[in-house]
Amino acid sequence: MSINHCWTNVFIWLLAFGSTLSAQPIESDVYDARVRLAWSDNYLTLDSPKLTRGPIRIHYLEAYCRPNSTTTDWVEHTVIGHTTRLVDQAADGSRVQLQCKLNDGVLVDHDIQTRPSGVALTIVAKNPTDTPSQAHWAQPCMRVGQFTGCGPDDTDDAYAYIRKSFIFQNGKQTFLPSPVWSTKARYTPGQVWSAPGVSPTDVNPRPYNPMPTDNGLIGCVSHDNQHLLAMAFQPYQELFQGVIRCIHSDFRIGGLEPGEQKTVRGYIYLLPNESQQLLAAYHADFAGVAR
Repeated sequence: MSINHCWTNVFIWLLAFGSTLSAQPIESDVYDARVRLAWSDNYLTLDSPKLTRGPIRIHYLEAYCRPNSTTTDWVEHTVIGHTTRLVDQAADGSRVQLQCKLNDGVLVDHDIQTRPSGVALTIVAKNPTDTPSQAHWAQPCMRVGQFTGCGPDDTDDAYAYIRKSFIFQNGKQTFLPSPVWSTKARYTPGQVWSAPGVSPTDVNPRPYNPMPTDNGLIGCVSHDNQHLLAMAFQPYQELFQGVIRCIHSDFRIGGLEPGEQKTVRGYIYLLPNESQQLLAAYHADFAGVAR
């Protein structure tokens, strides 16, 4: 056998061996949030080994809301009372099923399931009554103070966390406060961005930001800058930076005629702190949605 032939065989073997190696997933490069879900006393809890400062608590749900809410009284006008009951909860923390009953008779079923990048939510709202419902939107309130390293045990500044919170504007990740920042409203502080097609008169009565966002994502970065946590729904009513170390992507129902049913999809992302990875996941989950 010639020397050239030997080297050719070695080269072919190396190529084959290299292909075999590259075809094998490298476990350390595979991100799995390994979230466990639980629900109790109106709070949805997300726990994960990635959450080194403790579980994420979401007030689920804080409120169902009527339109014409921006300048009106929150309690007297906007909020539609509701109760939430636990339908089922998987022992391994992989799934939670809830049902909300609104005071006007509307029923809203929530199917919440874990996945490697976080949590997927399917929400079905139906009106079994013979009266139109004014349930236009709802608020899952995600508490992020502890996750960002800006919880009450870390700082007395209740708004320190917004500097680790972000939206997307003008094609890039924009940390808060954004360049345009509103300070006047019926109730202060806070910041609200309405979704496309949603009137500025139909959102949270907190300072309204007129600058549109690129999409329905709102999120924050962990205390050690290793992970990000974000939330999105379609359709959605608003993005909201709240007043109790919280962020919201508030989902839209848009009212329900008698017998009508509507479906909303949502995702909570727990990912490495890479905004492009988050955007890729968002666009894959909401393919065909412009914003």
